[in-house]
Amino acid sequence: MQSIERDIVVVGAGPSGLTAAYRLRQAGLRVAVLEARDRVGGRTWTDTIDGAMLEIGGQWVSPDQTALIALLDELGLRTFARYREGENIYLDGEGRPVRYRGETFPTSEHTRAEMDKLIALLDELAAEIGPHEPWAHPLARELDTVSFHHWLRANSDDEEACANIGLFIAGGMLTKPAHAFSALQAILMAASAGSFSNLVDEDFILDKRVVGGMQQVSERLAEKLGDDVFLGNPVRTLHWSEGEEAGAPGRVRAVADGVAVDARFAVLAVPPNLYSRISYVPPLPRRQHQMHQHQSLGLVIKVHAVYDTPFWREEGLSGTCFGAGALVQEIYDNTNFEDPRGTLVAFVADEKADAVFELSAAERKAAILSSMAGYLGEKALNPVVYYESDWGSEEWTRGAYAASYDLGGLHRYGKDQLTPVGPILFSSSDLAAEGYQHVDGAVRMGEDTARRILDALGSPATATAASGAPAH
Repeated sequence: MQSIERDIVVVGAGPSGLTAAYRLRQAGLRVAVLEARDRVGGRTWTDTIDGAMLEIGGQWVSPDQTALIALLDELGLRTFARYREGENIYLDGEGRPVRYRGETFPTSEHTRAEMDKLIALLDELAAEIGPHEPWAHPLARELDTVSFHHWLRANSDDEEACANIGLFIAGGMLTKPAHAFSALQAILMAASAGSFSNLVDEDFILDKRVVGGMQQVSERLAEKLGDDVFLGNPVRTLHWSEGEEAGAPGRVRAVADGVAVDARFAVLAVPPNLYSRISYVPPLPRRQHQMHQHQSLGLVIKVHAVYDTPFWREEGLSGTCFGAGALVQEIYDNTNFEDPRGTLVAFVADEKADAVFELSAAERKAAILSSMAGYLGEKALNPVVYYESDWGSEEWTRGAYAASYDLGGLHRYGKDQLTPVGPILFSSSDLAAEGYQHVDGAVRMGEDTARRILDALGSPATATAASGAPAH
């Protein structure tokens, strides 16, 4: 086994870990990034399937994601707007497709009024509580011990309104049933995006994509780090020790399959559900053990359907579809930049995903395409390329899109989720305030983690002298 010495070892070569490593390298520190997979990118992955380029993982850029936008500019990556011209489709309470324009679903006046009321309540709470310390608010315990499902129905008597509002957080973001997470967790999700109104505005939250794919963010950062990125090296054991003086970071030794790294700090840049894949010597504190058992990822199937032409555009449709009660709850035009073919991306979340995973692959494909055809007609039944992103079965992720707390967990543990353990720091989009569970949040966390390490070391020169080896 190769043994090396660095100032910082980063576990995970996704956007957060690579951003942290790159910023630390820019400051003159020596880094090593250990990645279990044979690729970089984490939960961003751009691949070619049957001749079609698909965004298998995270892909969207919204106007408020300023950290991501700045990094895209720095890396020389361009963006393009999602296609949104024409009419949208909404499945009404009877499952019938109804065309409409704008943000307002074509519901009854009462349902519309109830949706507006719930949005206003969530906007008010998101503004008041904010994304940084929701657990510190006086209402935190009250809001964290009631499920989002029941909170909605306590504030509205309209089931269609509750289901529609629930869709934007449950199926659309946390990918868990609304009864499985708290109202406080939903408010955090809204606050992290600036407001709940931003979440219900698909033209805002799903604004642009990266030309050539989001994985390029990680790929270009990895290129800058060169041989200091070690692929195919899952970390098995992390040895750590406290510093001899109060506040001193101590030392770590990260042992992976093919390399061991001795360093001053370790950055765990993986989702919290994977922390337990590593053995710690000595064990992590009780608080960490308990906290991580209350954080889990959701489940969603991201469906990619590529057609010879974007037939929906020819019919005056945008490709944007919503139906809270349908198997496929959301559809968007996901056509690649300057591609003559048309691509739809559709989502099957939480309990609906459970149900179709009990089917054979052929039966599941038929059920999903049938649901898509319920919005867009029979032409949706015959894509030339069909692919399902299933992050739940991916060994080094095990769910999507990000980790959230179970009922009551956020106010109980949230204040400690970023507390270092000796020389070990935690960095991922799952722990972000602004940009929570988005690539923007991963970038913000990576940059913040780098700053925290630099502050702790005082200066790069100090770190290099302490490690006893020259920077390179």
